[in-house]
Amino acid sequence: MAEGRSIAVRFSHVSRHFGEVKAVDDVSLELYDGEFFSMLGPSGSGKTTCLRLIAGFEQPSAGEITLHGRSVVGVPPYERDVNTVFQDYALFPHMNVGDNVGYGLMIKRVPKRERQERVREMLELVRLPGLADRKPSQLSGGQRQRVALARALINHPSVLLLDEPLGALDLKLRQQMQIELKSIQQRVGITFVYVTHDQEEALTMSDRLAVFNQGKIEQLGTPAEVYERPQTEFVAGFVGVSNIVRGDAARKITGEPVPFSIRPEKIRLCPPDTPTTPDMYSEEGMIRDVVYLGMYTRYLVELMDGGDLTVVEQNLQSTSMDALAAKGRRVKLMWKKEFNRPIGVVRTGSG
Repeated sequence: MAEGRSIAVRFSHVSRHFGEVKAVDDVSLELYDGEFFSMLGPSGSGKTTCLRLIAGFEQPSAGEITLHGRSVVGVPPYERDVNTVFQDYALFPHMNVGDNVGYGLMIKRVPKRERQERVREMLELVRLPGLADRKPSQLSGGQRQRVALARALINHPSVLLLDEPLGALDLKLRQQMQIELKSIQQRVGITFVYVTHDQEEALTMSDRLAVFNQGKIEQLGTPAEVYERPQTEFVAGFVGVSNIVRGDAARKITGEPVPFSIRPEKIRLCPPDTPTTPDMYSEEGMIRDVVYLGMYTRYLVELMDGGDLTVVEQNLQSTSMDALAAKGRRVKLMWKKEFNRPIGVVRTGSG
């Protein structure tokens, strides 16, 4: 446990099996009060099942789950101090925005005047002031997502669960909402548990994240730790793009057969006669393919001794013509030795 921080959610050797399928397999995990925590992984990796276990929509086959020190195994969803925001918003189409946001308060029989005031505060929080009388059908996708968020926050849950809530939005709006969500989380100060398969979302918003694969946690840490120091080949390949070098190729470069990863943006394209300094690794090759992507260009370099490496460079000075003209050029690839990340293959269930 981080010193001085209380634990909002704890998984202790939690498993959830569906017949022979181990959706969650012996996961231990601690989520702290007030942090933005993301569960990242491909479809079927176990992240959504973990979210449903916290919400109470699923019960564990084994292990213990606690919310603020209280065991919630067997406790129904409505008795847990959590709320969930879904990808499809789940708004009531026949109600206006204000009634949607205040629905939970109405169920609790909160007086109308207090309910209206809290609805107004929530709509200001999500930057939708003055829209209480509109119907969901009159709103954009991003606005509907904000309404769903306001509805989930109005009861002041201790933990807010978000199940791929931005998945239905277009790229530009999704990027805008990533910043908005993080800002709202910091203002309300409650624990956000965010499930996504989108690495950019997880890296952009999270204080910490767990990378899931086949029901287990492959790695847990801050975005910088997970990106810069991937511990397994799966993490190196799933979180961002990474070159994986192993066997004879690894031995030739480093002198050791230990597999390592190197991020494409860490590699420099240099003329073949560029001298190598002691703090650098280098390999010669030929640019086999070039993909111009506007802000940057991706180069596929075929190495002289076999294999290839992907290199990414920002287009600070070059144009598309410059980049595409590089195809077939001989180059030396160079990168700092400190950027090499030895990788293992062993997954663990715990963080």
